[in-house]
Amino acid sequence: MYRDIVEFARDTPAWLHAFAETGTDAGLLVFAGLFVLAWWRARRRSPRETALALLGPVAVVLVYLLSEVVKILVREDRPCRGLETIAACPEVGDWSFPSNHSVIAAAAAGTLVLAWRALAPFVLPLAVLMAFSRVFVGVHYPHDVAAGFLMGATLAPLVVLLLIGAVTPLVRRLGLSRAS
Repeated sequence: MYRDIVEFARDTPAWLHAFAETGTDAGLLVFAGLFVLAWWRARRRSPRETALALLGPVAVVLVYLLSEVVKILVREDRPCRGLETIAACPEVGDWSFPSNHSVIAAAAAGTLVLAWRALAPFVLPLAVLMAFSRVFVGVHYPHDVAAGFLMGATLAPLVVLLLIGAVTPLVRRLGLSRAS
C-alpha cells in the first residue's frame, strides 16, 4: 500500500507536492490558532470550559512526548530510505513509528472537540488529511500514521478528562474564567 501511494503521489502535479509537504506543518499552526481561539471563547464561560481549553495543548504535548519514547523504543527506519519520494527523507535516527505529526494532529483535534464541539466537522477531517499526507509525501508507512492517529485521538482526550477535575478548581481560584 505504501509504494502504491508514493508512486501515485509522484505522478501528481507539483503544486500538490508543495501543498502536501507544507500542509502538515501549516495544519499544526492552524491547530495552535484554534487552541488560542478556544481559550478566548472559553474564558468568558465556565471555569470547566476554560480548563478544557487550557488542558488541550498540555495533553497534546504529553502525548507527543510519549510518542517520542515509543519511537526510541521501536526504532523503525523510515520507509523513504532508498526511494524517490516527494519529501526529503529525514536523517538516519529520526525514526518512523509512530508518526508524530499524526499523533499531534489527532490529539489536537480530539482535545479541541472536547473544548468546542462545533469544531468537530473542521478539525477531524483536517487531522485525517494531515496524517495521510505523511504517507503521501513518503516519510511514513500507513501503520505509522494509523498508530499515531489512534494514540493521539484516544490518549490526549483521556488526559484532559482525567485532569479536568483537578484543574477546574484551579482555574476558578486563579480567576482565569470571567464566570468564576
